[in-house]
Amino acid sequence: MLDSHLAVIYRRGVATRMARLSLNASIERSCFRGIAAAFAFALLLAGPAFSQDADGKLAEVVTLVDAGRFADAESSIAKSLAADNLSSGSRSALEFQRERMRRILLDFTLDEQAAKARVREKVPDLRDDEFARWDAAGLIEHQVIDGRTLYFNRAPSNLFRVSAEARARRKVQTPFIDGPMESANAHHRQVRDAALGKIDANAGSRRIRVTQSLTVDAGAVPAGETVRAWIPYPRAIPGQQEDIRFIESSPVAHRIAPESALQRTVYLEKPAVAGSPTAFSITYELTIRGQYHAIDPDRVVPAPLTAELAPFVAERSPHVVFTPAIREFSRKVVGEEKNPYRIAQKLYAAVDRIPWAGAREYSTITNISDYALHAGHADCGQQTLLLITLLRLNGIPARWQSGMVYSDGDYDNLHDWGALYLAPYGWVPMDVTTGRLDDADPQIAGFYLGGQDAYRIAFNDDYSRELVPAKQHFRSETVDLQRGEAEWRGGNLYFDQWDYGFEWKMLPLKSSAE
Repeated sequence: MLDSHLAVIYRRGVATRMARLSLNASIERSCFRGIAAAFAFALLLAGPAFSQDADGKLAEVVTLVDAGRFADAESSIAKSLAADNLSSGSRSALEFQRERMRRILLDFTLDEQAAKARVREKVPDLRDDEFARWDAAGLIEHQVIDGRTLYFNRAPSNLFRVSAEARARRKVQTPFIDGPMESANAHHRQVRDAALGKIDANAGSRRIRVTQSLTVDAGAVPAGETVRAWIPYPRAIPGQQEDIRFIESSPVAHRIAPESALQRTVYLEKPAVAGSPTAFSITYELTIRGQYHAIDPDRVVPAPLTAELAPFVAERSPHVVFTPAIREFSRKVVGEEKNPYRIAQKLYAAVDRIPWAGAREYSTITNISDYALHAGHADCGQQTLLLITLLRLNGIPARWQSGMVYSDGDYDNLHDWGALYLAPYGWVPMDVTTGRLDDADPQIAGFYLGGQDAYRIAFNDDYSRELVPAKQHFRSETVDLQRGEAEWRGGNLYFDQWDYGFEWKMLPLKSSAE
């Protein structure tokens, strides 16, 4: 857990080798100052608090970066860093703003002509007026940085996800590659029936052996220097994932974070060798259990706000903030409804309607839930943080969970989801990105609000939490932890300096009668 006066900044990437702040809920400020403070405190694992002047300077820099005024932000950073009395905390926070600008420029590399060329790969007869119209409608994500309009690397492919018109204009109507659990199938019924006692209790469970790897590029670290790596590792969660057995690691020496670590990892070290990649891996087994809760709305009552549940109805700046826009959106969606479950259903449906699209780096976004509300698209983590924010605003406890999804075939992916607390049922799963399934059976259609498949491993029971042992440099992931982290004495190793691997094998699982 973080110290009460600190927060740690992290995140997630969807594209291979490209990357993706958060403040403790105990820091209570206005939305604007809370966001600035998040960037300030999130860069430290320990250190002095900021002075009021330094905090104000950081807020100014954050605003400049958000406005695309990178040259002005750099000028302000350089001037502040030249001061003799700058605390180590303030220095780190300002230095991260430089890093944030660098990450944004890695995500936004396309000028207009390059973006058009990418779209024309799918729409050869694209007209300039079509592109301009889609762009003006916010369908092709871009930023104006120091007077230059730069488009997000994935904006051209995202266009076909968020616009039915653009999708229909493709010369070849190839289907999107989605996971097998995104369509109603026999496994959903299997989980439901096992939970209701209709079939063997283990029928909706799976046991797998997993090997995860992290490989740092040759030459990324000087020969002889120690590379430090953190590979995600699951914690036991009764009724969800159990019987975890660590098998081996490479190198052999390793340190497994305690079960209490909400972003659990296996820590490894290895010296870099000239001309060779630096490779790390872990192998383990676990049993994953599908979940289904047959919820009767008439039984659901407001949750008692105990000390245990109180943090899960609170704001947690900068990504869970009850902004005026969030309050207005909630008011329109919820209306006069008072039943917690029916409120959750309404909010879930509203967020589910936001089109999925590949995400920019989370560490570059000041307030993710606000971004998801206004961008016109969102990925799984952005949708989940928006839904968590809306549920908490309405007094419904909600929390984060994330990890990897896998399949009976060769599909795997990073994924974020969550859970909400419904009295008298307790914590139940929610996956708003998989969302409502197209099925005539209402229990299957609504499976992912109260249910969960067995084809996912949870590495994280919260977001933006400290690693064990703690990193010494900036994290690449500022919210999630699904592929890992790496660094050396000279600094963080960003996602363009290493790759990750995830392999799995299905294992026999005994029936509950055995």
